[in-house]
Amino acid sequence: MTLDQLEPGQTGRIASITGAGSFRRRLLELGLVEGTEITRKGAAPLGDPLTYRVRGAVLALRRSDARVVEVVR
Repeated sequence: MTLDQLEPGQTGRIASITGAGSFRRRLLELGLVEGTEITRKGAAPLGDPLTYRVRGAVLALRRSDARVVEVVR
């Protein structure tokens, strides 16, 4: 399952990031590393970006960016 498939209120644990290069590095810098717990909070009124709580911070990611993060429930 990918990060964009989590429903609001659901929590998952990051399994892997399939992005490459500087984009992957940026996600890692934001705290999206393997084993980290992440909770979907909601979405903007038009459905994009999606918001997540990770390590006490709230992050907004585009749906297309969230698709490269694999999670397990």
